[in-house]
Amino acid sequence: MSLHADEFFAELRLPFHDHAIVGNTYLAAPTPGAHLRLRIDFTRTIYADTYGGIRLAVVHPDRGEIDAVALSFLDHGTFDRRDMASNRPLDNSTRATFNKHHRPGQPPWAGAEFAGLRDAIEQYTTVWFPGAWTASAPNRVAGRSAHMAPAPPTPRGARAR
Repeated sequence: MSLHADEFFAELRLPFHDHAIVGNTYLAAPTPGAHLRLRIDFTRTIYADTYGGIRLAVVHPDRGEIDAVALSFLDHGTFDRRDMASNRPLDNSTRATFNKHHRPGQPPWAGAEFAGLRDAIEQYTTVWFPGAWTASAPNRVAGRSAHMAPAPPTPRGARAR
């Protein structure tokens, strides 16, 4: 069975227009005219055909891989809802993973929440590819701005720091 990597990366809704998916690898040129490229692969687990996250790498055509980071599905809550709904225990080896074996008509990552993973990709690519993350990224939820509360009054005779 196929991993359907093209559908997985489509679900991530990455804003890079100049990209291609080769096998199970996402390749992009986030900044037009620059030499650096972005490569995203799935990270394997100790079990065959089972994936526990993705690995982002910044690649230079002459110098090769310059930097890389692994983003686990567990750390970014990608499968939290799916695992809770199926009552998967915390110590289960299949927690926060998916494999290429799945139910017909459903992707292997059915039940995934991509917001945390997408935010982490945005943070990483913003460092290496400034300005590449376009306005196509979803807006943050309104009302989540910082609110400054007034400082409590100091009692008379107390010294302020």
